[in-house]
Amino acid sequence: MNRPSLVRFAWLSIAAAVLTIALKSVAYLLTGSVGLLSDALESGINLIAAVIALGALTIAARPPDDEHNFGHDKAEYFSSGVEGILIVFAAVGIAYTSIQRLLNPQPLEQVGIGLIVSVGASLINFGVARVLLSASRQHHSITLEADSNHLMTDVWTSVGVVIAVGAVAVTGWLWLDPIIGILVALNITWSGAKIMRRSVMGLMDTGLPDKDLKQLQSILETYKANGIEWHALRTRQAASRYFVSVHILMPGDWTVKTGHDLLEKLDREIHLALPQITMTTHMEPLNDPSALQDIALDRTVQP
Repeated sequence: MNRPSLVRFAWLSIAAAVLTIALKSVAYLLTGSVGLLSDALESGINLIAAVIALGALTIAARPPDDEHNFGHDKAEYFSSGVEGILIVFAAVGIAYTSIQRLLNPQPLEQVGIGLIVSVGASLINFGVARVLLSASRQHHSITLEADSNHLMTDVWTSVGVVIAVGAVAVTGWLWLDPIIGILVALNITWSGAKIMRRSVMGLMDTGLPDKDLKQLQSILETYKANGIEWHALRTRQAASRYFVSVHILMPGDWTVKTGHDLLEKLDREIHLALPQITMTTHMEPLNDPSALQDIALDRTVQP
């Protein structure tokens, strides 16, 4: 499966981060709101994450070579993992600043202008997040998915901050602003933890998603009508790619060509259903006891 380069989406994310940082910084300077400051800091993390995503997507687009026979797609997991770590660090900084403001409340200024600017920045993030999410689903990119989720977290964070600043303006309760800042930090921490978990699972060769695995198994089951069996099905993901290996047990009196033709047909059908799969099949004779020695990951060898 060859997919087009996705770096253009990383550049879009970088441009959005730069613009929203500028807008939210202006909003903070106008209002003095720690909630809006936390929002601006989060956009700074978005910028760093987008730059890292650009590097990861550039590497992931490289074709297989002598040192990386299965391609470079796993570079995407490093990008999303680093993004998760950066999100958690940002959350710690936001929580610290919010607690300081909670202990030493300060009045907000020019709330109306600050909110307008912040809402504008959030709309930019929302639009870019939707574009990235659509691209991540189309191209099976965990990097774009993580970036999209991060931006949507930023959007919901901004919604909370806007509500808090508006509530402070109406009620005069200055403690609402830092409390929202702390809640923002907790929300960001949860988002970062989920992104890091997905990255770690990817680096540990997690199997196919349940939906795709069931589709694969369903196709294999239909071939039993041809007089074959299968076992030792193993799957793993590498960002946009799926890697699958399976042993196909065929009647012992079949010719090599007959077996090969059936495997070619099977491979085509699976690839039509799941284009991102790289399939490896191993032919074995049906009803031969030796064919059962390699079902487990570590092959058993008879003395």
